[in-house]
Amino acid sequence: MKKITLILLATFSLQMAGCATTTKDSVSGVHRTQLMLLPASQVADMSTQAYTQTLQESQKKHTLNTDKAQLERVRGISNKLIAQVGIFRPDAVQWKWEVNVDKSDQVNAYCMPGGKIMVLTGLIDQLKATDDELGAVIGHEIAHALREHGRERMSQAYVQQFGLQALGAILTKGSSAAVGNASVQAAGLGSQLFFALPNGREQEREADKIGLELSARAGFNPEAAITLWQKMSALGGAKPPEFFSTHPANDSRIAELRVLVPKVKPLYEASKSK
Repeated sequence: MKKITLILLATFSLQMAGCATTTKDSVSGVHRTQLMLLPASQVADMSTQAYTQTLQESQKKHTLNTDKAQLERVRGISNKLIAQVGIFRPDAVQWKWEVNVDKSDQVNAYCMPGGKIMVLTGLIDQLKATDDELGAVIGHEIAHALREHGRERMSQAYVQQFGLQALGAILTKGSSAAVGNASVQAAGLGSQLFFALPNGREQEREADKIGLELSARAGFNPEAAITLWQKMSALGGAKPPEFFSTHPANDSRIAELRVLVPKVKPLYEASKSK
């Protein structure tokens, strides 16, 4: 009974210690408290390993950064967005950002924890995306990284996978076997969890809000977010593109974006006047 009590107390303490908001409040108004049980450094390491593996696989298939002009375009847009991340969290300015393009028919893009960006060419080619529209989608993905939604999802999955006992053991430095087993399994699940677990509705709303503000500050017309999702919806048809699996696009989302645009439009206009 005493052991169970200690574990519950330890787990409660861990949860309390893991509650924080990852970004500073701004025009977008995102300030939800998040449960972060896994260390940021551990998640960043998992992300780097997974991203490196992806690059190696793409190099073997000769699909990585095959179009120099396209790569320069994507990196130029991304760098303008990255230059604004300090507004939301100053530490992100020091992240080891990396931007690459993979040749693929898939309509997709993502930004892994720590600033590892990948854009698949299907997103550009099939949507015939403008710079403003690419700024909207890459800004949305960067927002997920700034809010550490991947770490949040992985933390939630960690609880479900290993339970309260393993968490209690980690906090109290209890059973080395329990701690070691959980840590090894967590490392193995890292990249799988990032790609397999869809963002929740609230996480998507946050990425929409911060991404829209980020793109406006970077000089991209926020109204392009609306045309982007309209194109995505039209492209979906009977079988939505893979992007929809973790980025639901529907009439309500477009309606929410229409409400958000006027709030950040002054930031866009200010950026253009500089």
